[in-house]
Amino acid sequence: MPDDETRDAKEAADEAEAAAEDAAEARDEAEEARDEAERDADRAEHAVELIAPADDPVLDTGVRRIEARADEDNPFGRPGQPMSSRSPFRLAFVATLGVAAAALLVDSVLIARQVLILILIAAFLAVGLDPAVRWLVRHRIKRGLAVLIIVLAALGFFGGFVAAVAPPIAKQSTQLVKKAPDYVERLNKNPTIKRLDNRYHFVQTLRDKAKKGVSINALGGLFGVSKAILGIVASTFTVIILMIYFLANMPAIKRTMYRMVPRSRRARVGLLTDEILNRVGGYVLGNLATSVVAGLTTLIWLEAFGVPYAVALAMFVAITDLIPLIGATIGAIGVTAVALFQGVPIGIATFAYYVAYQQFENYVLQPRVMKRTVDVAPVVTIVSALLGAALLGILGALIAVPIAAGIQLLLTEVAFPRQDES
Repeated sequence: MPDDETRDAKEAADEAEAAAEDAAEARDEAEEARDEAERDADRAEHAVELIAPADDPVLDTGVRRIEARADEDNPFGRPGQPMSSRSPFRLAFVATLGVAAAALLVDSVLIARQVLILILIAAFLAVGLDPAVRWLVRHRIKRGLAVLIIVLAALGFFGGFVAAVAPPIAKQSTQLVKKAPDYVERLNKNPTIKRLDNRYHFVQTLRDKAKKGVSINALGGLFGVSKAILGIVASTFTVIILMIYFLANMPAIKRTMYRMVPRSRRARVGLLTDEILNRVGGYVLGNLATSVVAGLTTLIWLEAFGVPYAVALAMFVAITDLIPLIGATIGAIGVTAVALFQGVPIGIATFAYYVAYQQFENYVLQPRVMKRTVDVAPVVTIVSALLGAALLGILGALIAVPIAAGIQLLLTEVAFPRQDES
């Protein structure tokens, strides 16, 4: 009996130990399963966050507003940190865009150069007439009415002048062209000119050109003449419209330009710009006044001595006198050449008259008319006029002097003081 009990107890102990081992194995398996489940849950959660995080600002508008720091003043958020300006890619991209933009700008200017020239002429005339408009405004006339008065006065003056002189100019110019062969034949009667012609044979060339004159075929036929006339009319109308617009909106245009300047420099830039515009306006009005005087005195002189084509020649002198430096000389040479055909004494007297008149215009008339509106050194005047004529022809020569005056003012007031301080 004791052996049976001992055996049963031993078996029970073995079974209990086996059950304990099974329980331990089951517990280990359960822990492993739990750990595996936790790892699977972590991986699933991480995968979900990678695909669509719960606080992703792309999906949640509220999160966007918080991260962008949006408020009432900045409803779309505050700007972030700028991109690095030292990035090689950004530098290369910006440089390429700059070169492309510069090339496009140059090409656009070349394509639109005719329109830009018209705009430049209109702006130049508007600046020239603006002092007269401001004078009327100071006398309590509204600017719109002042612009209308000045424009009508200018158009009436030039229209009346052209209407008065156009018929005699056309008639006398035609007669001058018809008489050109006779003038050439007179040249051949001069012993000195005949001796030179025997060597260089230039009289025959002049004779052929005088007989040929200006033909319709040289201008491209009737269609070419009509096209040229329509082009001139359209360009004139465009310049007049632009000039009126610039005159009427001159204060607003200047105000907009000044707003582009930093606030700390705006007042000084405004004063310098106003002075430059005043000089340009004074130059335009003064140049017109001296040209009118030159034309009138020429007309009186030629009528007094009975020189033919007086009206046409006076108009020629008035137009050429607008050209700085050489314009008056060109007009004097043309008138003197025509006067010589009336007689050598009249030609010599006309030449002496123009020499005396040039002294009067240069040292008496121009200083009084211009006063000190355009104070430019003679060498600067010569260089600027030559450069302007080379770039834009007669228009360039006309606007070169006031532009040089503006540049000289900027150098005197801005560039030179900075160089003295450095």
